[in-house]
Amino acid sequence: MRRLVVLTFVSLDGVMQAPGGPEEDTSDGFDLGGWTFPFFDEIAGKEMGEQMTPPFDLLLGRKTYDIFASYWPHQSDDNLATVPFSKATKYVVSNGTVNTDWVETIQIKGDIPAEIAKLKQQDGPMLQVHGSGNLIQTLLTNDLVDELWLKTFPVTLGKGKRLFGEGTTPAAFKLISSLVSPSGVIMARYARDGDVKTGSF
Repeated sequence: MRRLVVLTFVSLDGVMQAPGGPEEDTSDGFDLGGWTFPFFDEIAGKEMGEQMTPPFDLLLGRKTYDIFASYWPHQSDDNLATVPFSKATKYVVSNGTVNTDWVETIQIKGDIPAEIAKLKQQDGPMLQVHGSGNLIQTLLTNDLVDELWLKTFPVTLGKGKRLFGEGTTPAAFKLISSLVSPSGVIMARYARDGDVKTGSF
């Protein structure tokens, strides 16, 4: 069985939209793209490097796939993600037409939650989800996420697509590891851990 891991940059108020640059995702008039840039330091870079170490495959929404496919195949092998992204099988979730020219790309369509559940049952490396805000909502709604690898940045944005949107199901997670960078980025890994427990003081 394959673990499904969501890797996300998130602001203190839960926004995950366009962390990498101003033009990454301007939908709904979002004009704060690139908000992670001032906080990246050596510690954050090292953690990213460890998380990008194969083996893993990619599970991506259509918009994120299009961004990746237009960028990563043209980058030097010295770049952090070029080689692992090239080697990974790219599973693209879309019921529309997808250009699968990027090597090792497979489209997932139809009953998306059922197809992803079947994919998880197969043998193979972990499935990493990068970006893909709409896909993440589907995964959370259908309880398909095994781990969350979150990088929480010390900034509030006040608008934009949020990691935990409508439809997120109640679920408990346990902290696997955590690290704080000198710039204040909290890097934490959480694993799915049963149901939400309630009580009173």
